[in-house]
Amino acid sequence: MKPTFLNQNRPLITGMILKDNPDSIRFAVKNSIYDGADCLGIQLEWLKKEYKNEENYEKIFAACSGHPVYITNYRKDENTGFSDEELAEGLLVALSCGATLGDVPASLFDSDSGMGIGLELAMKQSAIDKQMRLIDKIHQMGKEALMSSHVLKFASAETVLEIAYEQQRRGADIVKIVTAANSDEEQIENLRITTLLKKELKVPFLFLSGGTHSKIHRMIGPQLGCVTYLAVREHDERAVSTQPTIKAAKAVRDNLDYLPDVIEKGCKL
Repeated sequence: MKPTFLNQNRPLITGMILKDNPDSIRFAVKNSIYDGADCLGIQLEWLKKEYKNEENYEKIFAACSGHPVYITNYRKDENTGFSDEELAEGLLVALSCGATLGDVPASLFDSDSGMGIGLELAMKQSAIDKQMRLIDKIHQMGKEALMSSHVLKFASAETVLEIAYEQQRRGADIVKIVTAANSDEEQIENLRITTLLKKELKVPFLFLSGGTHSKIHRMIGPQLGCVTYLAVREHDERAVSTQPTIKAAKAVRDNLDYLPDVIEKGCKL
């Protein structure tokens, strides 16, 4: 069966991997699978430049043993100095070597303005056209495209929906938006926004938050509609601290009874 992040009957658990060499990535892949990851998330911006080639990509993805693979190739870390065009081409090369889902930043090809309109969403028509052509190429390869906006601050429901609709319009198979929550009120609102995205969007989505009050959202969001958990095997110096461990995410996903009860007429409450 072809690996896919789409049309799943329950939230997936994606083990995120931030390593700088192929051997370390392959070890992390196997350990993540042993811990219960359904998918792997390999962040290629951490891979040292000398290892960014087809031979290494093929070995890395072969180690994933048929599990779906999500890749990022953001403009930071070991990718510093690469143009957006080079990052896009690198994403395509990695997808051609066996990855499943490519992350297309919604600010790609608009590096002059950086964060676009302040929401990591490019608004230059030339950038939008390039993004859509990149997504078309990904689809022509038989691969899947995720579009991401890392806002990294609390955003209202209207703002999140605005970004989500636009990512969907640009052709993303999965919409990804990362905001923040720094109070109980903001965290509860992010849970409400998650239910709105499930209701309003025609494509799967991944709505995440950082900040001091993000743990509940990270754990419960997939039960409310997010396509996957982003989790780590362990919290080390590179891991995103707000991401749960694979084992913790699996425990919640597999044991939390979150569906509404069906109350029969006349049943005592």
